[in-house]
Amino acid sequence: MHRAASLLLALAMAASSTLAPALSTAARADAFPGGVTRIKDITTLKGMRENQLVGYGLVVGLANTGDTLRNAPFTEQSLTSMLDRMGVNVGADQLRARNVAAVVVTSELPPFIGRGSRIDVTVSALGDARSLLGGTLVITPLMGADGQIYAVAQGPVAVTGFSAAGEAEIVTQGVPTVGRVPNGALVERELPDHFGNMRSLILELRNPDFRTAVRIADAINVYTQARFGGRGAYERDYRSVLVVNPPDVSPVRFLAELGDLVVTPDTPARVVVDERTGTVVIGADVRISTVAVTHGNLTVRVTELPVASQPPPFSNGQTVVLPDTRVEVQEGEGRLAILTGSSLQTLVAGLNQIGLRPAGIIAILQAIKSAGALQADLVIQ
Repeated sequence: MHRAASLLLALAMAASSTLAPALSTAARADAFPGGVTRIKDITTLKGMRENQLVGYGLVVGLANTGDTLRNAPFTEQSLTSMLDRMGVNVGADQLRARNVAAVVVTSELPPFIGRGSRIDVTVSALGDARSLLGGTLVITPLMGADGQIYAVAQGPVAVTGFSAAGEAEIVTQGVPTVGRVPNGALVERELPDHFGNMRSLILELRNPDFRTAVRIADAINVYTQARFGGRGAYERDYRSVLVVNPPDVSPVRFLAELGDLVVTPDTPARVVVDERTGTVVIGADVRISTVAVTHGNLTVRVTELPVASQPPPFSNGQTVVLPDTRVEVQEGEGRLAILTGSSLQTLVAGLNQIGLRPAGIIAILQAIKSAGALQADLVIQ
């Protein structure tokens, strides 16, 4: 019996030690009620960004869908220069092929990428080519904003759209003049990397907000106090948080640990309206002061029914067309409803009570904003 009690006590202690990290994580997540989010999902490291690359090249092998050399002189000049470099001397008046197209090649150079890595490139037609389907991009240097060559692109172009043309009709689906070359660029130059020597890091918020910056700093400080015995984060402004890297921990490991910390981001009260598609997006913190709203629909229908008037037989009269216009006016029911948005659910229920289409809801939200009862930013796209 004594051995059984000792065994049960040991199992209970092991279970408590195993559940301790999970309970601490759950308590950390429950510190902020609502939708918690990892810090790595709402922030980016300052300086860790992509760099745009651009180049000019030629796509060959097209099935008579390339540039018209007389209408695109830059294609003719580029083709002549390329053949000259390869030892082929061709006069400008001897080029008649339509299987070549001049293109602009664009790509993005990811941060911390090494020499010899491959990146995707986008190829866009520059002349009057109808399609890039089946073409191959000839070796094209890709330059950055400083004029240096960082990658070289080459490979078959993948196009999702197509274009078929006859003598009297053209059928086009998608955009056949834009394609991609997966892993088509080879990185030849690396960007300067000072990440390993940085002792202070700056986290930038994807959606800047004062409250969110303070919550991120507080969550990091709670973690660094427990592990390193000191504060590690200081909110700079509503857009960024300064993080001090401990001397005995690498920046990569330190950011990996901080990225799993959870906070509840605060979002401003905002209503986004897209009048073209009738889309209305209402934030969770949007409030409406108590107002009475009515919305009635007035429909006016005008119908033209012309009538032909013919003269009597054996008369000198002429057949004329007399206008016959009918106007119908129909006014829809306009109900008066009281809206008070103490919560998002109450606001949506009040708008649904009136029974409107998206266009009517957009008009009502704009009127409520003009009346000063919408306690949120109204963004109209």
